[in-house]
Amino acid sequence: NFQRTGAFKFRGACNAVFSLSDEEAARGVATHSSGNHAAALACAAELRGILAHVVMPKTTTEMKKNNVQRYSPSITLCEPTLKAREETLQKVLNDTGAIEIHPYNNLRIIAGQGTAALEFLDEIPDLDILLTPVGGGGLLSGTAIATKETNSAIKVIGTEPTGADDAYNSFRKGKIIPSVNPQTICDGLLTSLGEFTFAAIQHHVDDIITISEEAIKSAMKTVREKTGMSIEPSAAVPIATILEGKVNPSGKKVGIIISGGNVD
Repeated sequence: NFQRTGAFKFRGACNAVFSLSDEEAARGVATHSSGNHAAALACAAELRGILAHVVMPKTTTEMKKNNVQRYSPSITLCEPTLKAREETLQKVLNDTGAIEIHPYNNLRIIAGQGTAALEFLDEIPDLDILLTPVGGGGLLSGTAIATKETNSAIKVIGTEPTGADDAYNSFRKGKIIPSVNPQTICDGLLTSLGEFTFAAIQHHVDDIITISEEAIKSAMKTVREKTGMSIEPSAAVPIATILEGKVNPSGKKVGIIISGGNVD
């Protein structure tokens, strides 16, 4: 949440943008995002000196919209559904010829997100459990791959709101269960898993746990009161699982990746 643009997404966006060839980069980049990936991609594009086109749901917080507008004037708003986001993005791609940088179902994005876990384990290599939120799965899959390659004994657990539990259902049923009309305050966790993120999660994640909206809001408040940090709802999800006793930290070293702090 102290990363540039206020969320972990800058890691993956930079890896994706700066690994493009000069010919690809000249076309510009485009994506759909509830905010954090949009700002990260726009910032990375500005650093490389190329254009970024962003599709965002109308329900995105003003702070996240403002974060994007700092770097990219090309924002298209759409209805807050995955179908609307994907259809609107396709129109933008057709109109501009830009390169799509998917917010999570992109191997370079996944690799970039995994660097957060690598830095975590460089400082505390003997963790027992590492928790992250899960929406589209970019952070969780990158974290799981990096963690298991570093120390396979560490348990990697994804955490998700009960009102948007498609990753939980997908993990248990062994196939992607799309998100349909998710109901959660966690606007960063509304999307479904992608084929790349789901495959990584199947192979490397130990469990996915769900938590209530009330517990998420309570965790945000607790973090603010105890640390002075303002974190966004999505980032509070793994903290809520511990505070509610769904993950038992007793006698264990538990790590949490606080994914973002962009909240109105």
